Amino acid sequence: MSKIYVIHENEAWVHPLRTAFDKLNLPFEEWFIGNKTLDLNSVPPEGVFYNRMSASAHTRGHRFSPEMTENVLVWLERHKRKVINGRKALQLELRKSEQYMSLQDFGILHPKTIVSNDISSLPNAVDKLNKFPFIIKPNRGGKGAGVQLFQSKESLNKTIENNEIGESIDGIWLVQEYIQPAKGRIVRAEFVGGEFMYAVSIDASNGFQLCPADACNVEDLFCPAENKSSSNKFEILDQYKNPDLNKYSSFLKSNNIGIGALEYAEDKNGQKWIYDVNTNTNYNSLAEEKSETNKEGMIEIAKFLERELNQIPARNFKY
Repeated sequence: MSKIYVIHENEAWVHPLRTAFDKLNLPFEEWFIGNKTLDLNSVPPEGVFYNRMSASAHTRGHRFSPEMTENVLVWLERHKRKVINGRKALQLELRKSEQYMSLQDFGILHPKTIVSNDISSLPNAVDKLNKFPFIIKPNRGGKGAGVQLFQSKESLNKTIENNEIGESIDGIWLVQEYIQPAKGRIVRAEFVGGEFMYAVSIDASNGFQLCPADACNVEDLFCPAENKSSSNKFEILDQYKNPDLNKYSSFLKSNNIGIGALEYAEDKNGQKWIYDVNTNTNYNSLAEEKSETNKEGMIEIAKFLERELNQIPARNFKY
């Protein structure tokens, strides 16, 4: 029997999705990639394969899970299996530089960014950026690791001299302008099945002084298994309006992201600056309970995967 297969490396993030599957009585199986083996001559089972691999896998001791996932996705796509958030989506999850270049193709604003593959060249990148303050962060995100705010080039030079710059998993560093979020909050626009679901406003001011992109660790904060904070930290915007939603949707579909979110900081002039594209989205249940949308993110994902599952073998459809 065809079923839903969830590809992941983080038990805590899968728990609420598992609950949604059980509630809808959907057949599913989990593929934990932390210690996965793959026979390249084998044929994958029939079903819908949902990729939930995260760029921060290395922070949980799963350094090479994303690379293994890429092999699994190539194998699945070679056999024309239905994959949600396939190889192209994974590439964007792991490489912020590619996120920004793809955003440019759709006329979506992102903070000005300079890419460098050597710590010693970061000061030269700052000269090219010519915006202060600025942020240094790794190309592959990881729960805020390596994200630092600098007010001046001199402070960066001192950090480099003291060997305090940290590390980047793929050796690529981003030098990026800092966008001060209006009212200390960021916004996350959520999409399921390529369609806008809702937007949530997040308080990014609690102990966080950098760009909210990485260091506020949005994924862990959203996970109900790990987050017990009051719902005023997360607020679903019931009267949300954004003229760029169609652009966001087109961007996601073009990159085979069937389930994901775009996070942005809105500056004092009302400009929305996308700083992160997330393909491993979680939701805050307390905010959902107070919202007029009456939508539960994990239930919406489960319903979408059920619809895709019911279309097998009528057609092979891939986000």
